Amino acid sequence: MDLTIRVAGEAGQGVATIGRLLVQTFGRMGLEVLATRSYMSRIRGGLNWTDIRIAEEPVFGPARQADVLVALTDLAKEILGPELKTGGLLLYNGPANAGCISIDLEATAKQTSGDALYANTVAAGAVLALLGYDSKPLEALLEAQFAKKGAQVISANAACARKGAELVAGQSAGPAAPRPGHGPKEVYDGATAIALSAAVSGVKFATAYPMTPSTPTFTWLAGAAEQYGMVVEQAEDEIAAVNMVCGATYAGVPAMTMTSGGGFALMVEGLSLAGMMELPVFIVLGQRPGPATGLPTRTAQQDLLFCLHGGHGEFPRAVFAPGTVRQCYDLTRRSLETAHQYQTPVLLLTDQFLQDMEQSLDRLDPTPRPIDRHILRDPAPGYLRYALTESGVSPRAIPGGPAFVVCDSDEHGCDGHIAEDLDSHIEQQNKRMRKLDGLRADALGPELYGGQEAETLLVAWGSTYGPAREAVDLLRGSGGSVALLHFSQVWPLRAEALKPVLSRPRRVVCVEANQTGQFATLLRSVGALGEGELLTNYSGLPFSGVEIAERMAR
Repeated sequence: MDLTIRVAGEAGQGVATIGRLLVQTFGRMGLEVLATRSYMSRIRGGLNWTDIRIAEEPVFGPARQADVLVALTDLAKEILGPELKTGGLLLYNGPANAGCISIDLEATAKQTSGDALYANTVAAGAVLALLGYDSKPLEALLEAQFAKKGAQVISANAACARKGAELVAGQSAGPAAPRPGHGPKEVYDGATAIALSAAVSGVKFATAYPMTPSTPTFTWLAGAAEQYGMVVEQAEDEIAAVNMVCGATYAGVPAMTMTSGGGFALMVEGLSLAGMMELPVFIVLGQRPGPATGLPTRTAQQDLLFCLHGGHGEFPRAVFAPGTVRQCYDLTRRSLETAHQYQTPVLLLTDQFLQDMEQSLDRLDPTPRPIDRHILRDPAPGYLRYALTESGVSPRAIPGGPAFVVCDSDEHGCDGHIAEDLDSHIEQQNKRMRKLDGLRADALGPELYGGQEAETLLVAWGSTYGPAREAVDLLRGSGGSVALLHFSQVWPLRAEALKPVLSRPRRVVCVEANQTGQFATLLRSVGALGEGELLTNYSGLPFSGVEIAERMAR
């Protein structure tokens, strides 16, 4: 059993705050939670909403329709009210209105506590009561959150939560709600999972020019800088950010930057510098729709080929694309380990949907566990920074240490000094590109969900995992023979291992949040995919499992 609450209103009105209160409360109650956000780029006004899906078993994607709509404005009621499920409830912030449960949230908060700012707590208390839940878990959450603000603030919040519940008592029975679990759940969003993983993996320098949707990761790192002993610096632009990361990694410091497509466009020269100097640069790239500024607060998977081919010249790289919040945590560490093991740039592709998505999980370990930087501690006399090796990975020493380390952005010989003879260039280029053999051998294979003998195979990558998985469940529930092949590492690919799965005679459908099927193009380019269909969504809003299932059945 699952149920979706949609909280909608203007930017600055408390949509995110109400959502956060409910998400954290449901997590404390032991419910499975998945929350997503849809918001406009304007500072005030517009129509924004948060969807909170709660269940007794894990859920993986957003629902298309809501069971409960909390409409904070007339616009929210008019636009999203018709999308309520049959039998759903509409809680309206305003005077009595036909077909709604009406509460003037600001007036109620002021009457109860003397301050209209507590309107969000009134709304959260009312939602819990409509679903048949007690307000005590919410009150306990408020007490913990506002412990430093004193007893008066805690008391006012608790009173407003109880008042919201009281005002809806005796109203029409709401939809059947999931039963709370046996123990509290932790709730994390993708941005936090990436940042936490970077911190515990030993990142000591992070820099960025803020750019949605990657900014929350940067913000979390800044807030945790003292706890984890990091230096977090807001750069003047993305060019400075990537070059500072190049400098930090040259000096042996685990470092990272984060950006979106427009910022990454400015970083590609620095990316090539990292490729030539063989630096373990780590970049988190939050995708968004459209060229130029596009839709800065919407979601997309439109930068895959740009990410893979950005930068002049040829040099190896690895690209990861998590599909869940847990994978955000796991693959951030994997990205850092890969970058340092192979001394090459690594990118983590995410997007607004995944960055903002909150999921209930087992607690993510916050204990520092620094990665192996693969640094040569005691280099022998005659050390060569770019010595030729079978793996393509040369011994890496720290400049200023016992070895004399020479690096240059020009082509160079094994000793690091500039070399313009063509033989040195060919030797060094071949050495760098040999890293691809190891990267390919270590690459994560795709995850198969469903039977290997399924007659239809969905192929997805990155954040489309959850909706595609739920589409498989829906289609199988109606008698279909369907499976999902999900890629959380999109480069390099082991084509030979993929051919037996992708070339079998069956229907293959690539599910992508772009218009041109960029991952399908990549699979074809390595000879892993022949004929196949595309199922795309480039609206700026994420897929739902229902949408994919319905389009598959047409």
